[in-house]
Amino acid sequence: MKLNTLKPAAGSTHSERRIGRGPGSGLGGTSTRGHKGAKARSGYKKKIGFEGGQMPLQRRLPKFGFKNINHVEYQAVNLSSLQTMAEKGVTTIGVAEIVAAGFAKAGQLVKVLGNGTLSAKVEVTANAFSKSAEAAIVAAGGTATKL
Repeated sequence: MKLNTLKPAAGSTHSERRIGRGPGSGLGGTSTRGHKGAKARSGYKKKIGFEGGQMPLQRRLPKFGFKNINHVEYQAVNLSSLQTMAEKGVTTIGVAEIVAAGFAKAGQLVKVLGNGTLSAKVEVTANAFSKSAEAAIVAAGGTATKL
């Protein structure tokens, strides 16, 4: 085999259709574009979502959803988590201690929820407390301070 003997496979190449070269070519006149309409004009570009004049899907479907700009997202920490920390010898629990223990990520607002039981006397400082959590902390002899 030599480079000068290489040829494309039989039937794989064909000459390009030359449209708009007169009626004798069979591809003159409308030049394969049909009669009238947007697709027959020069500079035609199909718009995204255009369905030929039919009401497009994005306009047929209803709008939905709402994002409250005043919504505050808290990371929930349960009383059972505080009890786990208290068993390790921590008496003052703040947001930094909760982050260090891995119950929340840095920069998140922390809300203490009343799930679980708390028997240790601890001083808890967080961004928010549920009523049941605050009552349980005070009942155990500790204090709940909001930031």
